[in-house]
Amino acid sequence: MAGQSYPESLRTPPFDEDAERGLLGCAIQNPDVVIDLALERGINTTSFYLKAHQHVWEALTDMQSQSKLIDGVMLNNRLKDKQLLEEVGGILYLQKLMDAAPISVHAESYLEVVREKALLRSILNCAREAVDRCYDPDLELDRLVDETEQAFLNVRGDQMKQVWHPWPTLIDDAVKQINQLADNNQKMVGLSSGFREIDQVLHGLKPAEMIVLAARPSMGKTSLALNIAENIATGKGNPDNQAIPVAVFSLEMSAGSLVQRMICCRARVSSSKIMGGYLSKEQHGRLMEGADQLKQSPIFIDDSGGLDVMEMRARARRLKKKHNIQFIVVDYLQIAHCNKQSKDGWQREVAGISSEMKNMAKELEVPVMVLSQLSRDAEKRDRTSGIPKLSDLRDSGAIEQDADVVMLLRRPSRYPGDPRAEEPNLAIVDIAKNRNGAVGPVDLNFFEETTRFENRESHAMDPGSPL
Repeated sequence: MAGQSYPESLRTPPFDEDAERGLLGCAIQNPDVVIDLALERGINTTSFYLKAHQHVWEALTDMQSQSKLIDGVMLNNRLKDKQLLEEVGGILYLQKLMDAAPISVHAESYLEVVREKALLRSILNCAREAVDRCYDPDLELDRLVDETEQAFLNVRGDQMKQVWHPWPTLIDDAVKQINQLADNNQKMVGLSSGFREIDQVLHGLKPAEMIVLAARPSMGKTSLALNIAENIATGKGNPDNQAIPVAVFSLEMSAGSLVQRMICCRARVSSSKIMGGYLSKEQHGRLMEGADQLKQSPIFIDDSGGLDVMEMRARARRLKKKHNIQFIVVDYLQIAHCNKQSKDGWQREVAGISSEMKNMAKELEVPVMVLSQLSRDAEKRDRTSGIPKLSDLRDSGAIEQDADVVMLLRRPSRYPGDPRAEEPNLAIVDIAKNRNGAVGPVDLNFFEETTRFENRESHAMDPGSPL
């Protein structure tokens, strides 16, 4: 009867016996081409449903890896040596496999059918595992949702995974990047931060990089990260001024507070004037204009407190798929959570968070800027200037290890003994680690009332200058 359903136990998992026989027959007749093609497309032993076919495929790939001659006779001997010949059906069945594929030109068609059926079985296995875990009395719901989502995404990735990269393609990609760097009109290989000197050192914020922005409290690291996110989302620094989608995970501040800060920053109006009700008509107009400009920008804010890093990756993954986000800010690392390592101590948990941030950048192929606190060691070491070092990254050396770029932010005016303490708007971004380039300090202006950073020569005296 059409539409009739059967209990799961009565259903045969998806497979195609003819396609499996055809692929194995092609592999026996033309092993050098067919086996390599199948391995490249992700075919492995479990891609075959029938146990006899799994034994034959395993024998074929073993023989190839050992550079053994492959034909019907040698395969027969191999299976006999492993005492598997009778289990697969004997010499007559091997002959039947070769007869099932009279010409190996059909190998790719058989391969695709085998791969698709294996993919369907993998999906069923993921679904069954998710169902079974739903009945676990010790279930962690957030972890189950994230791991189930990741398992389904991995199904296709595992099937299509390429185990090697063609050398000519790697050369072509490298030449393309070299030409981009040599072209005067394309100095950056990543996103522009909107700050000229930072871009000159880093050549832009590159895909798959984890960028750590670290500072002592109240130095302005959240402000700098938001300024960079705003610059990217509004297209500042891009040759075509194209707006680029960004995501901000604010684990400390609410979305409302964050947005109000961004509007005030863009309009160059102090938030204290709003709180005190001292806005002039001109300032109110600038705020409305700034709000309109930001409203058109593709910025996505998640202010969920106590967010587990695995759930954060899942949410970022969905944003990437739906909105094609190209830049992520996480504010800040020390208040994220890694439930799967929370029982192993705080340092292990921080190391787990850092590792997942790096994995998120690589998986989504976007730069991820992670804010982090610095320890008091710098101030203990030098009370006059408090100049930080990489070793001052708080809680775990794994942060420094995982990061591709580390930027240490400080403001000399906060330290009376610093030689540049008399420069009230000076902020120094020390690029202390750059895996793919130069390091060194960058001077910026910071206007605390409007929480806005600028290139050093821009608006040096007038933080209220119009955009």
